[in-house]
Amino acid sequence: MTTEYRISLDQDACEGIFACLVRDERFVEADDGLASIEGADAVAEGGAADQPLVAAFDDERIDDARQAAAACPVDAIEVTEL
Repeated sequence: MTTEYRISLDQDACEGIFACLVRDERFVEADDGLASIEGADAVAEGGAADQPLVAAFDDERIDDARQAAAACPVDAIEVTEL
């Protein structure tokens, strides 16, 4: 069963520990040494650089996203079911 959800990543809170990368392959290391969300639909909310990256998905990988969020020691990732 597919689930529609969004992943929000607060890059200001991210410390580049990358616990998320090993739990969900959509998280990648960005050029600045912090985590990012792979995918063309990942954009900063409102287009502002100081806003979280947000990506929407409709698939069966919500548990991977939730594991990545739970593993983040600085709580920079939020997963919201739509």
